Amino acid sequence: MRKLPPLSALRAFEATARHLSMKRAADELSVTPTAISHQIRRLEDALGVALFERQVRALRLSEAGERLYPVLHTGFDAFAQAIDAIRAPEAQPLRQRVTLTAPLGLAARCLVPRLGEFATRHPQVDLRIHASDTVVDLHGGSADLAVRYGDTPVLGGALVAEHLFDDAYAPVCHPGLNIRSHADLARVPLIHSEWQRTLPQPIGWPMWARAAGIEGALKTDAGIVLSDDGHAISAALAGQGVILANLPLVRDALDSGALVQPFEAPVIHRYAFWAIAPAARLEEAAVRSVWDWLRPSPGSSLHRKN
Repeated sequence: MRKLPPLSALRAFEATARHLSMKRAADELSVTPTAISHQIRRLEDALGVALFERQVRALRLSEAGERLYPVLHTGFDAFAQAIDAIRAPEAQPLRQRVTLTAPLGLAARCLVPRLGEFATRHPQVDLRIHASDTVVDLHGGSADLAVRYGDTPVLGGALVAEHLFDDAYAPVCHPGLNIRSHADLARVPLIHSEWQRTLPQPIGWPMWARAAGIEGALKTDAGIVLSDDGHAISAALAGQGVILANLPLVRDALDSGALVQPFEAPVIHRYAFWAIAPAARLEEAAVRSVWDWLRPSPGSSLHRKN
């Protein structure tokens, strides 16, 4: 016989670890936060280890929690997939469509690669990604929720926002360019992205050159100009020049070695990505599932300090 803790305690832990919030876990499982807390305490007592580091108004997974969470997360996803596969057609839940609007670069680099994960976890939801750098009116019916980039949003019209992750801009390039120092930037094209034109302080090469103390030595108005981050990153991957990249969006390429940070450089932090939705729509299970999916999971590269 398998000597496992109670399934209810394991479910409570997995949901809390995924949301890093007992309240959100309670909402998902239709119980009270107190019940979630009791289940987790019960599980910790059974295992003899702490699964969370409890901080003021925050939760973090402990080392033991970091080891347990991915195993349970994968297991519960497998349960759901197997059950859906054998469920009779007449018992299948009704499919729902949710439209998410997001900036082009974020959609291409962070959202589209994770669509398979979302489809596995929520097979009854048809998620449509509307990739655009134009702000969409969420009350107009063309999108259900959004990811937006900029300062802390000033919201009206019963909208709510949640911080996803901060930006971090630094020079990035293909390793074959052999860039080693600030001086080497003068011999390769600088890649520019114009997608931030509507921001009060667009982040670009002039801002970075000032931060690096080489404003007069680097010609920041020349190079390759592209309309969005996705195309600019593609140009960098092809070795066309050096891009001032938002590091969270190219973390996979940096980890694989397809792109490199060629030297110690100032990293510019200015704005953040935010999830935005009408508060009433978050009462709908399908919209809430996308909202929860947008949050970087524990251990995600988007949480990594750059």
